[in-house]
Amino acid sequence: MPATPLTALRPGARAPWTAPDLDAVPREPTQADAERFARIVSVDLSPEQVLRATTPGQTYPKQRRVLALHWHPEFVPMELIGQRLDALFPNAEERLIIPTQHNELTTFGDYAGVEVDCYSSGFNQKIQLLLHLRKERLENAHTLRHMLRHTHKYRSSQLFEFMAAILEPRQETIARAAALTGADETTVEYVRRNVARIDALLTAQWDAVPRDSVKNKLLAHWFDTLRAEHSDPFIDRVQTYLRAVKAIVKAEFSLDYFYRASEVIEEARALGAGIVIPHPEQFWPVLLAEYDVDGWEVWNPQSSRYTAFLVSVLHEKNRCRPRSGRPLMVFMGDDTHLGEKVKDPAFQSPEKAAREVGVQPWDDMLVRKQLIMAGMDRARVMAEYRARLDG
Repeated sequence: MPATPLTALRPGARAPWTAPDLDAVPREPTQADAERFARIVSVDLSPEQVLRATTPGQTYPKQRRVLALHWHPEFVPMELIGQRLDALFPNAEERLIIPTQHNELTTFGDYAGVEVDCYSSGFNQKIQLLLHLRKERLENAHTLRHMLRHTHKYRSSQLFEFMAAILEPRQETIARAAALTGADETTVEYVRRNVARIDALLTAQWDAVPRDSVKNKLLAHWFDTLRAEHSDPFIDRVQTYLRAVKAIVKAEFSLDYFYRASEVIEEARALGAGIVIPHPEQFWPVLLAEYDVDGWEVWNPQSSRYTAFLVSVLHEKNRCRPRSGRPLMVFMGDDTHLGEKVKDPAFQSPEKAAREVGVQPWDDMLVRKQLIMAGMDRARVMAEYRARLDG
């Protein structure tokens, strides 16, 4: 099939590029594909990646307190993350830093944490919860570990659903994604052939593939490495089409296999864990559920529009709570993904790469105004939450 010119942005304008000739796109994995796949799934860091992991682009010598309760180590070793944090906050006097890997308990210092996918039956939607606890309590976390392994395995299966939608193909899903993004037949077929080769490589090397690499972003990483062979505008179009397919697949993904939020909360409380609701703008209905949690994340790089409003609502809820009850606390999550830091800068998401563990707008004048009214600040939250976790 010959290359098909793609539609220009303006009516009547000339398209500045064309899609690849499909006759030149292989159907079976090549040696170059095998090398590309090995690089994408590898979790071993090169000297250059170690340098990126440990050397932040900016430091915060004036920040004396570091609170970080929502961040993802991914495959970056904690030792390197510790070096980065030392460089970020050279004059820090107090720290409460707990990692929250997706559905996997990890430890940093005296504490362990996790971000759990679960199901809110009252609102019929997937939500997430942040759990934090002292690391010695992991000795009794047998049930929680089993729940997390089940959830991690189920979440990983989204990749195979994603790939199946492209490969089978599921005509309705493909048609919807193409219509939403303007992808033409050549783009759709180009994606299908590449995903077929990824599937073949994943199947052949399954036993050797690190489980941290079995994620939806595997496909996005693959196509990013093809920018040297094709124009950036074409790969951008491919990525836009892929995101549309992924969004449709995720929307249709069954929630029945997730544990209920109430079940996760019950198990976490049995271990003396603290619980925080993250991403308030994504999960706002759950704030009405009166779950047994320690507080809300009122700011996140993906959820920052209603920060002042959420602080005021949380303050009002605390005013109405019985004096004997523990108040809800304000939290902020930088949602840093350390894996983004070690990527080649050409392939980094600028928005994600800009995030740093422990960097949140506690001292922003508008936010601080609301925090003062609510009787909250970073120092008070650190002291109170540490007391709850240690109690």
